Amino acid sequence: MNYYMGVDGGGTKTAFGLWDETGRLRASITAAGSSYRENGVEAVAELMRNAFIAMVEECSLTFAEVKGAVLALPCVGESRTGDRLLKESLQTTLAPIPVQVVNDVVAGWAGSLNLRSGINIVAGTGSIAYGRNQRKESARCGGWDEFFSDEGSCYWLGRKTLQLFSWQCDGRAEPGPLREILRREFSLEEDFQIIERTVPEITGRRDTTASLQRLLLRAAREGDLTAIRAYEQAAGQLAAMILGVKKQLGLETCPVSYSGGLFHAGELVLKPLERLLEREGCTLEVPRREPWQGAALLCFESFGPKYLAQVMERMEEDGRKGEC
Repeated sequence: MNYYMGVDGGGTKTAFGLWDETGRLRASITAAGSSYRENGVEAVAELMRNAFIAMVEECSLTFAEVKGAVLALPCVGESRTGDRLLKESLQTTLAPIPVQVVNDVVAGWAGSLNLRSGINIVAGTGSIAYGRNQRKESARCGGWDEFFSDEGSCYWLGRKTLQLFSWQCDGRAEPGPLREILRREFSLEEDFQIIERTVPEITGRRDTTASLQRLLLRAAREGDLTAIRAYEQAAGQLAAMILGVKKQLGLETCPVSYSGGLFHAGELVLKPLERLLEREGCTLEVPRREPWQGAALLCFESFGPKYLAQVMERMEEDGRKGEC
C-alpha cells in the first residue's frame, strides 16, 4: 500500500492529512501556523517533521512508505532565496519522502474546485486569488505583503475594525454597536485607551490583528452600518483579485470558489461578492473540498496520478456521508 500527504498551511494554523492509495484518510492533525516569513525556515521544517512523525507513527508506518507530499504553505513564490532555503530544508528534514512545495492558495483552488478550471479566492489572515485554465496555465493575484496588499482579508478588516472604532468615537461616523463592543472587549474607561490596549501586543502580528475581525463581525450582525459596509468593501477587493486572475488566464466565463476564515461571515461577504462576479460572467460556487483535501488531490496528481480518479471518487462518497 502506498501513502500520500497533503498539507494546507496558513498564518495561524496548519492542517495535515495522510491518505492511502484508495483515497482513505488514515490520519489528520492540526498544528500551529507555517509562514516561514514569520516563524523562520527552521521552525517550519521542524513543525512539518513533527507532524509527519505523529501521523506515520499513528498508522504504524515509516517515511519510506509515503510516496509523496504536497506542502501548500504561505509566502511561497514571493522570494527566490526564501523559497530555495525552505524547499532545501524541507527536502532534507522529510527525506526520503518526495516533496512538492506550493503556495497555500493552490490547495484552496484544488480543493474548492476539485482540480477544475476556474478561480479560487482565499481570504483568511491574508488574501490571494489563484486560478488554472483548461491548458493548466496558472495565475495569481494579490497576496503581496500586508504592508501594501492583503486587501479584503481578516488582517485588512482587523485594521479597519480599529479605524472604524476611532471614526465612531471622533465623529467621522455615526456611533454604532462596534463602539460599545470594543469598549467592553478591551475594558476601556476612555476611548483613547484603545491605543495602549492594542498597539503594543495585538497589532504587531498579522494573526492577532486578523483576530480583531471577529469583533467587526459581531457588530455587523448587530446591525452596525459601518461594519456591514466594511464587508461589502472587502467583497469588492476580493472581486478585483478574482477578475485579475480571470484576465491573466483569458477566461470568458468560469466558476469561482472560496476558502479561508473570512467566509465565516457568510452572507455579509458572499452576497456582495456574488453580485459583483455575476456582472463579469463568473459563477460563485460553494467549495467542494477543504484546502487540506485539495493538497491531497495535488499530491495524487503529482505523485500518484494512477490513483487520482479513485481518490476523487472516494472523497466524493465520504463527503456525502459527512466523513471528510
